[in-house]
Amino acid sequence: MKIYIDLEWAGLAKYAEELCGDNVEVVRTPDFVVAVLADGLGSGVKANILSKMTAKIITTMFKNGAALEEVVETVSQTLPVCQKRDLAYSTFTIIQVTVNGEVYVAEFDNPTLFFLREGEIIPLPWHEIEICGRRIKECRFQAVPGDVMVTVSDGVIHAGIGGVLNLGWQWSDVADYLKKLVKKNPDARSLSQQIIAACEQLYACRPGDDTTALVLKIRTPRTLTVAVGPPQNREDDRRIVQLLKEEDGKKVVCGGTTGSILARELGTEIKVDLKELDPEVPPYGKLRGIDLVTEGIITLSKTLELLKNPETQPVEKNSKKKKNAVTLLSQYLLESDRIKFLVGRAINPAHQNPDLPLNMALKMQVVKEIAENLEQRGKQVELLYF
Repeated sequence: MKIYIDLEWAGLAKYAEELCGDNVEVVRTPDFVVAVLADGLGSGVKANILSKMTAKIITTMFKNGAALEEVVETVSQTLPVCQKRDLAYSTFTIIQVTVNGEVYVAEFDNPTLFFLREGEIIPLPWHEIEICGRRIKECRFQAVPGDVMVTVSDGVIHAGIGGVLNLGWQWSDVADYLKKLVKKNPDARSLSQQIIAACEQLYACRPGDDTTALVLKIRTPRTLTVAVGPPQNREDDRRIVQLLKEEDGKKVVCGGTTGSILARELGTEIKVDLKELDPEVPPYGKLRGIDLVTEGIITLSKTLELLKNPETQPVEKNSKKKKNAVTLLSQYLLESDRIKFLVGRAINPAHQNPDLPLNMALKMQVVKEIAENLEQRGKQVELLYF
């Protein structure tokens, strides 16, 4: 069974520094995800450059097909050593997770990875190897849906030292805190933010070190199928309906004509929701077996505008945010890991009207841009044309 890796990170720069000395780089391929957390020696601009260089070297080598062991060796040989402190200029943690859940972790002088299963800390089969005179910890194990991996820079372990806590927020204390958080089943984004928020409190809002938490949560993929516009050939109407019926996960239909085709083929009718009317967005409805039915080009164009805001995130449950076709469609797209668009090539003559606003792009272009935006967010997107 293929899994999905929900991955996010959050961090704080050392007090009075503009740049954080920690850096995270991520590479996603169809077969695996690699995440690197690098912690530069010291703080500020110099530490930021060193950690970014380290993380970039590692991820660039992966993009070029290098083996993980080769990457570790290259980074170990490349990193200079501070003559005064006899320390490497950057520490790092590398986490590789395949779509089958096989995990490889390599650590160099970073705090030990936290691995949680069913709300409990699970010891990992660590062993040490020596590469170019440097001691590298590594381990391999099999992850399953529900597992959580958290790697942190030493700013987390040092939180509160000499202030709120005499010895800092030690590894075991962080582990106990994570066990409480994980039992509430947060996503990776929420979990990383809560860890950093706790650190900020322990530092009394004056972090004594760069502080970063990188979270990977393993889960089953959330899928979404979106039918957009009618097909060129009417013979394909039934085919699109069949594809929608066969797909798992949530299903959305965009476009009045497309919705009518679905209703006709399914022998039912669209129920429009008149309780959530919004003067700026056409109303939405539901269809038996379909989670959401919206108007076409206007809703898609406004959804694209919303997605282009890098701060746009899935709407939390019980949120008081405005509920309309655009916010609902955006929420479905952002919550999903694998999204399949069934795009009809039939051209609506109304969309060729020169009196329409210039930003009212054609359906095909809007869908393509939505797909590109989602891919930039780490989603797996497939476009099928009819």
